[in-house]
Amino acid sequence: MTNKEIIASIIDKLDYIDPETIPNIDLYMDQVTTFMDSNLQNSKRRSEDKILTKTMINNYAKNNLLPPPVKKKYSKDHILMLIFIYYLKNVLSINDIRTLLNPLSEKYFSSDSAHLSLEEIYKNIFQLESEQFHFLVKDVLKKFDHSKELYQEESEENREFLQTLSFVSMLSFDVYIKKQMIERIIDEMNTKSQDSTFSKK
Repeated sequence: MTNKEIIASIIDKLDYIDPETIPNIDLYMDQVTTFMDSNLQNSKRRSEDKILTKTMINNYAKNNLLPPPVKKKYSKDHILMLIFIYYLKNVLSINDIRTLLNPLSEKYFSSDSAHLSLEEIYKNIFQLESEQFHFLVKDVLKKFDHSKELYQEESEENREFLQTLSFVSMLSFDVYIKKQMIERIIDEMNTKSQDSTFSKK
């Protein structure tokens, strides 16, 4: 795998749903799953994978991750919440996602507030991620190049395997450390929320 192939594989997997492409009319569940599948298909690992199913949406609502639909229809804010859930569920547990997103839902979902809308928050967050992209690519390439320097004394077959193992391990360690940090932050959020609830009693 060349450096260019790595960069291409990363770019190909990144999908950003522009809020302007989300219909301004409320959608039925079938329309929501079709919209999500067509706009996030590049992020599938396998072609047969499902981005979002009716069962998933129902479970998100049951677990208080997603506000219930209105007359079986989902708004633009529903879809924005589903996009957040889609990305977070690859890293976090349902409970952690609930802790992270419940304040977002309570304060900004279908809000008539004069300040921030859920759409503006979504745009800001994805803009931050876009700005970080070139740093991410640079870091991945650095890890890749470093792995290629290892095990030069091994046979070609063994060297390729060990270099791949090293590269994947470096990436995994990076994910592990960041996941630990995220969980610690969410635990702090839980503690503050519980303290706040207790103080009001």
